Amino acid sequence: MRIGDLAARTGVSVRSLRYYEEQGMLTASRTGSGQRTYGTEAVDRVRLVQQLFAAGLPSRTIVQLLPCVDAGTATPESFALLVQERDRITTQLAELTAARDRLDEVIHISEHPTPEHCPTLRTTLFPEDAEAAA
Repeated sequence: MRIGDLAARTGVSVRSLRYYEEQGMLTASRTGSGQRTYGTEAVDRVRLVQQLFAAGLPSRTIVQLLPCVDAGTATPESFALLVQERDRITTQLAELTAARDRLDEVIHISEHPTPEHCPTLRTTLFPEDAEAAA
């Protein structure tokens, strides 16, 4: 099948399929005129790559894991790589949660401004503070 057919069957853009090939995640044969052709197994391969991307794995990690998938075996290295990626994602989640919590505080202050948090209110409600600060 040609690249456009593979894109249609998998819902993945032609550009992404070319990227997968460049990175070594997908292989294609070439016709005499240089067009890419794929076997039917490419559909499953693209779907697997998409699942790994959806799990948060970067392409460099996927490239490292695919030989184990192809061989049907897990190695201590592949297991360690998966654990490392899980830990990376866990750290990102903690950082995002902290950022969201800080944003919630800012939203709360915006909805309920007080002189403590809003310089404009300090100068409006307590002009003596503004004069002392000047």
